[in-house]
Amino acid sequence: MSPEPVHGVLNVLKPPGMTSHDVVDELRRLAGMRRIGHTGTLDPGACGVLVLCLGHATRIAEFLTERRKGYRTEFTLGVATDSGDAYGAVIGETDAAAVDHAAVAGTLAGFVGAIAQVPPMVSAVHKAGRRLYEHARRGEAVDVEPRQIEIYECRVLEFVPGPRARVLAHVECSKGTYVRALARDLGERLGVGAHASFVLRTHAGDFDLSDSLTLEEVASAARAGELPIHLMSADAALADLPVVDLTPTQRQQVLDGRPLPVFSVPGWRELPAATPIRLRDSRGLVAVARLEAGRLQPFRLIRGGAAL
Repeated sequence: MSPEPVHGVLNVLKPPGMTSHDVVDELRRLAGMRRIGHTGTLDPGACGVLVLCLGHATRIAEFLTERRKGYRTEFTLGVATDSGDAYGAVIGETDAAAVDHAAVAGTLAGFVGAIAQVPPMVSAVHKAGRRLYEHARRGEAVDVEPRQIEIYECRVLEFVPGPRARVLAHVECSKGTYVRALARDLGERLGVGAHASFVLRTHAGDFDLSDSLTLEEVASAARAGELPIHLMSADAALADLPVVDLTPTQRQQVLDGRPLPVFSVPGWRELPAATPIRLRDSRGLVAVARLEAGRLQPFRLIRGGAAL
């Protein structure tokens, strides 16, 4: 007999060498269910926080994907690779001994703010019907449009000078940011080339590295039937969003897809117009709604009868 499906959000410590989809496949095997997805890809060579949504919680993945990310990364100066990380082919080498701490710190600070970043050619971004890495494997040259991202913080934690100078840095950024593209751009601005020799995601939104479970810990919990105790509810995962507690009648309206007159809910005057709003009952999150023309319009139904 297949195990009962579980619903919630799981904070997994992705090891280097696995793709994000590999981790999803492993969780599907351990949990005995197919309905699992992640909320933001980590490169195969990177490690750290990978937030997975199981069961009904897959319906909130898009909201979690939007959250800012934090990274601890090592940049190695003097060596540029075609992928921007340590797994790519070397495309340039330069002596970086003349680069000092001040130059690196000032250059990194120059990335802070809203910037246009060109994704690495060896990435999963779609272009002309294929992912960029597929074009690269075929030897096809394609123009890659820059993407708007935001860097909130980018600072040096440690600097080790030398011909292959190493920079340990802390990066806080928006979704869609490629740390290895940041390494590439750092090397170009310094004139010596660079790559991200190590990338660790320290947090994704409120999901922190200190709370991540290794795959071994997840496997142990699954064997013991204890996986559900490690899951965060969808309601808790979206705790930063405003909330409306539904009456039984209102809950049924929402399940029927009908909007609620905003004045019928407590505190309606304080509800923001531009932010998704949680609609919940005594058992958890029911739907996510937006405020439209004096009505709370559900646009994402999370569950029907099961608690979440």
